[in-house]
Amino acid sequence: MPTNTEDLTSLTALGRSSKPARTLETFPNHAPGNLEVTLHCTEFTCLCPKTGQPDYAEIEISYIPSKLVVESKSMKLYLETYRNVGVFHEHLAVDIGKDFVKFIRPKSVSVTVKFRTRGGIAIDAVWHN
Repeated sequence: MPTNTEDLTSLTALGRSSKPARTLETFPNHAPGNLEVTLHCTEFTCLCPKTGQPDYAEIEISYIPSKLVVESKSMKLYLETYRNVGVFHEHLAVDIGKDFVKFIRPKSVSVTVKFRTRGGIAIDAVWHN
């Protein structure tokens, strides 16, 4: 089934110049129960909450949508809101996961954050729901 105009009615960021926001836009899932989606963000940045130094990560969000699918530009704008925010890596996985559940209400979701090495240690954190 192709995308129809009704699928686009709630989208405000797509096709427009938009500012980063802690919200996620959605469109209807045409295949509930038969679709799995994985989002890959390979250029994520935030700050260390103590030192303010930049941290770099890759983020992967895998989910099985129920009625709604996340619109990717809104996801990009959402992740951009963390650019100047101090956050521990583990807290980031939890925060993204909880917000994703709040806006998308998927059947299941897994958020993996893979931070690059800093101070000799790389950190991966995974949140499931």
